[in-house]
Amino acid sequence: MTGIGTEMVDWNLAVATATRFVRPGPEVSRDEAREVVAELRRHAKASEEHVREFTRMAPPGAGGGTAGESPVLVVDRAGWVRANVAGFRAVLGPLLGKMQQRRAGLPGGVVMGAVGGKVTGVELGMLLSFLGSRVLGQYETFAPATRDLPAAAGGGKLLLVAPNIVHVERELEVDPHDFRLWVCLHEETHRTQFAAVPWLRDHIEGEIQSFLAETDMDAGTLLERLREAAQSLAGARPEGERGEGGGRSLVELVQTPAQREILARLTAVMSLLEGHADYVMDGVGPQVVPSVAEIREKFQQRRASGAGRLDQVLRRLLGLDAKLRQYRDGEKFVRAVVDQVGMDGFNRVWTSPNTLPTKQEIAAPAEWVARVHGPDSP
Repeated sequence: MTGIGTEMVDWNLAVATATRFVRPGPEVSRDEAREVVAELRRHAKASEEHVREFTRMAPPGAGGGTAGESPVLVVDRAGWVRANVAGFRAVLGPLLGKMQQRRAGLPGGVVMGAVGGKVTGVELGMLLSFLGSRVLGQYETFAPATRDLPAAAGGGKLLLVAPNIVHVERELEVDPHDFRLWVCLHEETHRTQFAAVPWLRDHIEGEIQSFLAETDMDAGTLLERLREAAQSLAGARPEGERGEGGGRSLVELVQTPAQREILARLTAVMSLLEGHADYVMDGVGPQVVPSVAEIREKFQQRRASGAGRLDQVLRRLLGLDAKLRQYRDGEKFVRAVVDQVGMDGFNRVWTSPNTLPTKQEIAAPAEWVARVHGPDSP
């Protein structure tokens, strides 16, 4: 993105900051690194067939090949950072342009924008440095294609973060080959979701843009809410006391009533996507991953356990605890619906935005079944 929006965030500084502060990956030899990359690519390819057979989902007109589909990119932590900065840049462009136009009319607005852009770039870089050592894989939907990060037509690329996968498989002391395939099954499910449901990407992007369009907050107000969040997370308030910012994530702190409605819809669709991926991963797993039960048990324990105080603060501030609930609630929804109406009945969820579950229906799957299949459905 070029033009007015670029002054609000120094994107290059964000990449440089994250790359500088991200934790170093596990020690591996050059030969071992090559073997890991090659194996992840093989597993991603094998996962494609497993996921499509289990879910009965395939891109429109899909034949025997994968032409035009999103590529699989095995990246290091810096590569993940670059892809996500590019995604943020694409998604936030309209909002940053709006804020820059507003600021340009203020005395000293250009200088404020330049200084603020560097501050924001550093802050974004620090957050990405935290996340960059934790993400195992990701389907990146919004970043435009580049020479280093190719994408399918319309966007979309599957990222597998090799050093993080190796780190976790060692930490959990599980079979590395099984673990790598297990991770690929989860991420391949996300690629299949977007490839088989062409309207899904535009729908989510539209919801995000609607959320951002509702943002009408000056810098002073935003800083005040950030300060309140930091005080709450640092323990300035008693545990049970919730003031204006008490116990809430940054996402929750910047919403209007209209944004709350949009966020509820986004939460529901993200719960669906994450829960569906977990359900598929566990459904396919026993057939192709011999140690899947051990992996799942140890991985769930790792998800639930908190690290140090700083880690817990950042998880709450970024809303990562809410993401863990999305996995659990979404998986329960998918399992309950498939048990009631079968996989083909569940797949009606992908028909249109109107058949996506609401946040209430995620918690009450029978309500979704009754709405979409009729009250007399089995």
